[in-house]
Amino acid sequence: MATSKDTVRVAFVSDVHSNLEALEAVLDEVGKLKVYCCGDIVGYGASPNEVVRLLSQVKATCVLGNHDQAAISGDVGDFNARAAMAAVWTSKHITDESRAFLGSLPREVSTEIGGKRLYMAHGSPDDNMWEYVLPSTHTDLFDYYLKKVNADVMALGHTHLAFEWRGDDGGLVFNPGSVGQPRTGDRRASFAILSVGTDEPSRADVELRQVEYDIEKAAKKILESGLPPSLASQLFSGE
Repeated sequence: MATSKDTVRVAFVSDVHSNLEALEAVLDEVGKLKVYCCGDIVGYGASPNEVVRLLSQVKATCVLGNHDQAAISGDVGDFNARAAMAAVWTSKHITDESRAFLGSLPREVSTEIGGKRLYMAHGSPDDNMWEYVLPSTHTDLFDYYLKKVNADVMALGHTHLAFEWRGDDGGLVFNPGSVGQPRTGDRRASFAILSVGTDEPSRADVELRQVEYDIEKAAKKILESGLPPSLASQLFSGE
């Protein structure tokens, strides 16, 4: 991966799910890099307001996730029982400021990074918040997605599973994985660094990374909050 002075580097996070300790560890790793978030800022964890405040403070560019929408709307009809319980808890505990921040988020973002066109959504270009996109099921759609939204790079969340796919023409689709609720068997917080070389011909590369965080502290908050205890034990298993 290029790291010269002619390279633009930015950080991507997703599915933070109210896990303040995990987000703090990731932000310590990325330093002063611009941060993009692929949605699901809240839900599951016990620190929704602190997570919203921190992402706001670092001026992260975020899109709306399905758990974010549930927290501000109160509609949990499409959730399983445990997710619904967490969404209802979150809706009751978020401040007016957090509700306003989440309510202001777009469902998709199109922008430019180092001369490359970026598209970001929580789910997919076809269903911004609910579609689960994985290489095992969607590889044959990635070129179509990139052309549909006129992008060189696409960042998606929702699945909690990090992946990277590159097309024959250089198109890039990736998921940074989950900061706050990993489901890969690796309990560390997951994130990604996107590097775009500004020399011609420019190239976009992504590095999928993980970092340790204070799981015991995050889990204790969940157990003390009245949220389902399984949401705490899941942090230790990473599944």
